[in-house]
Amino acid sequence: MSRAPIQGIRACVFDAYGTLFDVAAAARTCGDELGEKAGALSSLWREKQLQYTWLRALQGRHADFWQVTGDALDFALETLGVGSARLRERLMSLYLTLSAFPDARDTLARLKQAGMKTAILSNGTPQMLKAAVEGAQLGDLLDIVLSVEEVGIYKPHPKVYQLAVDRLGVEASAIAFQSSNAWDAYAASAFGMRVVWCNRYDQRPERLPGKPDHEIRSLGELPALLGLPA
Repeated sequence: MSRAPIQGIRACVFDAYGTLFDVAAAARTCGDELGEKAGALSSLWREKQLQYTWLRALQGRHADFWQVTGDALDFALETLGVGSARLRERLMSLYLTLSAFPDARDTLARLKQAGMKTAILSNGTPQMLKAAVEGAQLGDLLDIVLSVEEVGIYKPHPKVYQLAVDRLGVEASAIAFQSSNAWDAYAASAFGMRVVWCNRYDQRPERLPGKPDHEIRSLGELPALLGLPA
């Protein structure tokens, strides 16, 4: 992928979970109870959480991300044969205040200083996103936080990406969309956004419509890609 700066960007939109917020933090914090199964729980929980969003969208049976997250956790706990009602409650509570990645705040601050509009576009419910943003103290660096609940269907449906265009008042080609989820990055590209895939997890490229403009490993690389001063 080219490293030439992306021109004409007026807004930067970020996925939340896995991009700004560390989805592994909840299980890692419960390592005292989960032991060596903490990593496996985190991976399976996330896998089922995403699967359930896609399957519900295909069935036309939407449930919000809080319910989906709980359902996925129940599946993971039962599959691994761990947990109790108290552990489940603890993990769900921790999911509300996932820690932000170390590169998130500084990157958002640099974008705001440069006059960029900044936003989150996420599967999360408004309440989940409010808790995460407040917990990470990112609220002052975001112009708007957008939830799929406004359109009633999950990513990667085009209605979700259109929501950012409509609410920001910026055409898709002038939006830089950042996601650590490859499928999300490819879908936003197919929609017409300029896309920076923050490949935190060393994923392989998807075989899907669209193609990210850039691939990075840290959000700290983003300002330079937008031609902003160091």
